[in-house]
Amino acid sequence: MSEDDQLLEIADELYALSLAEFTPARDKRAKELKGTPLAARVKALRKPSTAAWVVDLLVRREAAQVDQVLNVGAALREAQQAMSAGELRTLTKQRRQVTAAVTTQARRLAAEEGMRVTESVAEQVEATLTAAMVDEECGRAVRSGLLVSALATTGVEPMEPAELAASLAVPEALGYQAVPREAPRPGPPDLHVVPDPDKDAKVRAAAQERLAAATEEYDDAFAAQQEAATEVDNLSARALQLQAEIDELRRRLSDLEQQAETVEEELSEAEDARDEAAAELRTATAERDAAQAALDRLAAPRT
Repeated sequence: MSEDDQLLEIADELYALSLAEFTPARDKRAKELKGTPLAARVKALRKPSTAAWVVDLLVRREAAQVDQVLNVGAALREAQQAMSAGELRTLTKQRRQVTAAVTTQARRLAAEEGMRVTESVAEQVEATLTAAMVDEECGRAVRSGLLVSALATTGVEPMEPAELAASLAVPEALGYQAVPREAPRPGPPDLHVVPDPDKDAKVRAAAQERLAAATEEYDDAFAAQQEAATEVDNLSARALQLQAEIDELRRRLSDLEQQAETVEEELSEAEDARDEAAAELRTATAERDAAQAALDRLAAPRT
């Protein structure tokens, strides 16, 4: 096994750990490899950012979800090249839905591992997934599961090789070289063709059609966002109202419980008074009956 392959194997194990476990495990592994060429390379492995760790976790735990992201991205790039407005509109919407859904899934996975993902980190995760969709090389980097920092690209221009290499734990082993930013990627030869007015018109028409599709998509997204925001406001107000009613019922319940305790005490005292009065009544009745009997005897004729 080559040194690069060994490093990849070690990195794959380390980047599968939690953020808290990464540094101690990396240093321990480097110490075990002391005296070998791999020791320094393992020691140099960088701890991933929270967003990169979440994406790496997603790749390991939900590979099918990540593949879906990459497949939609490939279809979107084909639609863009073909300038198909209908497909572009549909796939752009699908891209947003997929990245949002997969980001939510990634946050759930992170929560299961004890990591709370803030909104800022979630935005970086979604930006990385979007980059994987619009840029094939970013997709390869994400699929490696060895990201150390989040990715971001508009898709208009591919990420610079140096930037992409800096985002990976083992760029050389994955075929990426950190090259100067000024070093351009090889592109198609300059044919110096004579401009074709008809072709320019077609390109312009296609661009206008694409703009119209993007504008329509923006309007739909804006309307959906406004509707969602209104719903949040309504539900927040309702939640406050219900909480106020709950607080009032709790206060009323507390008052009633105090009243019930007072009545219980008064009832106990009343029962004692009743029993005492009943005893006195029995004594008085017996005394009255005895007096009546005595009187009856005195009134009886003597023989």
